[in-house]
Amino acid sequence: MRFPPVRHMTSFALIVAGALILSACQAAGSGSPAASAAVSAGSGAITLTVSHTSAGDALAGPDGKTLYIRTSDTGGTSSCTGSCASTWPPLAGTTVTAGAGVTGQFGTTTRDDGSMQVTHNGQPLYYYSGDQAAGDAKGQGIGGIWFIAPVGEASASQAAGASAAPSSAGPGY
Repeated sequence: MRFPPVRHMTSFALIVAGALILSACQAAGSGSPAASAAVSAGSGAITLTVSHTSAGDALAGPDGKTLYIRTSDTGGTSSCTGSCASTWPPLAGTTVTAGAGVTGQFGTTTRDDGSMQVTHNGQPLYYYSGDQAAGDAKGQGIGGIWFIAPVGEASASQAAGASAAPSSAGPGY
């Protein structure tokens, strides 16, 4: 009886182990909106769509979750950092494609940490960590400064004025 050389078995075992680890890493994703957006940003253009929420139509990120604006952001610069950015993760990316029904000017702003954040009509865009599914708008009106991102040309002040009653669901920062 002839046995295969040990070095061939060792090589085969390493290849199988590497394939299993790679597949586990790909399946494990963090599930956070910011991570989803960052992955999408790295693989090409982010396509923004329309989310039909209880607060009205809003921009939605690549994962279908509602996007928000912060009315206290000025000059296209994000003022949400630290613990605020944990609750309100920025939509990261550099290239945006407008999906069906989405209009307005898209761009980017550089955050304090050097990362790029997508803007719509000059307003930085964010997710809300309290939203669990596409169509959720639990961040609407929080602190009187967080509102669903309008799908069209509306300004931040127009979006805030047309909003539903402010929510008290979480921190407004």
